[in-house]
Amino acid sequence: MKVVIAIDSLKGSLSSMEAGRAIERGVRKALPQAEILVKPVADGGEGTTEAFVEGMGGEPVQTKVHGPLETPVTAEYGLLRESGTAIMEMAAAAGIILIGKDKRPLDATTYGVGEMIRDAIGRGCRDFIVGIGGSATNDGGIGMLAALGYEFLDEKGEPAGISASALGKVASIRMDKVIPELKDCHFRVACDVNNPLCGETGATYIFGPQKGVTEDIKEQLDQDMASFAKVAVAATGRDCTLTAGAGAAGGLGYAFLTFLNTDLQPGIELVMNAVEMDRALEGADLVFTGEGRLDQQTAMGKVPVGIAKMAKKHGAKVVALAGSIAPGAEACNENGIDAFFPILRGVCTLDEAMDPGTAAQNMENTAEQVARLAAALS
Repeated sequence: MKVVIAIDSLKGSLSSMEAGRAIERGVRKALPQAEILVKPVADGGEGTTEAFVEGMGGEPVQTKVHGPLETPVTAEYGLLRESGTAIMEMAAAAGIILIGKDKRPLDATTYGVGEMIRDAIGRGCRDFIVGIGGSATNDGGIGMLAALGYEFLDEKGEPAGISASALGKVASIRMDKVIPELKDCHFRVACDVNNPLCGETGATYIFGPQKGVTEDIKEQLDQDMASFAKVAVAATGRDCTLTAGAGAAGGLGYAFLTFLNTDLQPGIELVMNAVEMDRALEGADLVFTGEGRLDQQTAMGKVPVGIAKMAKKHGAKVVALAGSIAPGAEACNENGIDAFFPILRGVCTLDEAMDPGTAAQNMENTAEQVARLAAALS
């Protein structure tokens, strides 16, 4: 029997690979002769770097960069030396989690994201996988691009700035100081929103409020973004303002699309392609997936359902394990998951349930019983 394990992290408890290895131990007890593959998975957001580093033999790299505001931060990304690939989450340098309650959308910048990219290029990377969720910024990516050597000038030929407050001032863009290695770089960007750059469904109107954009500045900031985009079109000859995903991460998606060699992909699709999930599922009889909490939202395209739909193309049975099961999780049964089970065995506190040692043991025990049932029915 061939068993493939691809489970998302249980946030605050187990990483993707820790959960996967716990399932592997349980399956091995019931099916000692089985062929078992454990693959790291994530949705392109928080935990993606960790999953790739741990599951693909990468190494974590830390670099000091500009944070979203004045305070420098130590950003971590993953490095796959053999393939020259860097795995990044923009939130490591410009995430909303880094600013707490100090939300200043006109000042927040993605400059640190560009610094991370420069650091990886200096280490030989030319292929990038970048998650752009959880941003604190609404700068159209101007900060990231400035760190890569693009110069954004005002009408007097002076630097316009590196944050959203600079967008309306940009009159020209110089590209002669862009780092030369950038032309050889390819970016695969995990993006799960379809919003354009500007307008009522764009970056500022839809995502701005959660970053501190208030009603009194919303319209002007959106107009400034549109003004910046016109200058960018004139400089590059590319108009990506209406492209799905351009409005992601405060317009960072637009910057990637317009100035860099980029493919935007849904997060789970990008990750599964990167770890060659389709090939791993060839000939699989049983697939384990899951996440911390299985609910109705899981059925709307989250990791377990993404895995399940791909597994079904190969005729595999799919079981999802989760820390908890919420009402509405039954929708998962209509989206490729044949059965799902909570891993808790008794009443306990949340802290007890999320203890990594306890969670791993519960995962292992539940997987063993599922595998024993599979063996009995085969």
